[in-house]
Amino acid sequence: VGLLNAKVAVVFNTSNTPLEREQNIFGDPLETLWKNCILGLCGIKVFHREMFNIIVTSTLEQRQLWLKNVEHAIAKYFP
Repeated sequence: VGLLNAKVAVVFNTSNTPLEREQNIFGDPLETLWKNCILGLCGIKVFHREMFNIIVTSTLEQRQLWLKNVEHAIAKYFP
């Protein structure tokens, strides 16, 4: 099996865990998983990941801001 042809990967995750807890208690396992265990093994050199949280209590305005963040990231990494 060959490597992916892609050079860049962008991942968006959602979570109901507060960011501090995700990073300080759990060590940001999704970053490690995506960067080292999946995309890194596929030859992806440029990797960007954003976590949107907390979903369950998010407001419409917050969700709209998240969608704007997605638009900006896609425009940046895939001009």
